[in-house]
Amino acid sequence: MKQSDEPILYLVPTPIGNLEDITLRALRILKEVNIVLAEDTRTTGVLLKHYEIKTALQSYHIFNEHQTIGKILERLAKGEKIALVSDAGTPAISDPGFLLIREVLKNKYKVECLPGATAFVPALVKSGFPTDKFVFEGFLPVKKGRKTRLEILATEHRTMVFYESPHRIIKTLNEFCMYFGNERQASVSRELTKFFEQTINDNLINLYQYFEKNSPKGEFVIIVEGKEIDKKIKKNQKKYEDTDEDE
Repeated sequence: MKQSDEPILYLVPTPIGNLEDITLRALRILKEVNIVLAEDTRTTGVLLKHYEIKTALQSYHIFNEHQTIGKILERLAKGEKIALVSDAGTPAISDPGFLLIREVLKNKYKVECLPGATAFVPALVKSGFPTDKFVFEGFLPVKKGRKTRLEILATEHRTMVFYESPHRIIKTLNEFCMYFGNERQASVSRELTKFFEQTINDNLINLYQYFEKNSPKGEFVIIVEGKEIDKKIKKNQKKYEDTDEDE
């Protein structure tokens, strides 16, 4: 495909662990752009070196995004092509990117997002829970708003997807037991695509007790089964669906 001559911001997913999980198109774009905006230039530098890509790197992360957006827009105004990557996965999914994307679109420049790795997708698919409807929560608030959010999610009927860090996973699973109930089924995946990848399916209390005994390491994706729908509600839904089909 012939590359466009207009300035573009490319959103380029990068591997979440295994360096082979990157598309040929992503590699081409990373070679062709004028600069790569990276959450951590050291992490992205390892990826670029592995694929012998020599494109210049610039730091773009949550602590400097407000200060750097203006300069990025200036580069686009000169006709440059820019790639945005996060340390792992798709930019702007629980990573920096939203503010930049919004400003680029406001200034009428093109944004193109490549398909690729996102940690929650394999964790969700292999959890065995319904995937036709789900809610992505990402990281829960650390303090303010956390209790309120958990109270709201306690009545959520759709499959729920969470990200969590190793030093907070035990606290989070304990809170899930408190708000969702010990017997609610869940799936915990860690180190996805890496050598020590692990997924455990069990109820919340057993998962909590497991990670209390086994030191948690790596980044986690937690999939929690939605609250079971009341039988009366199910009956009304079925009645509505049957009526809709008749029409």
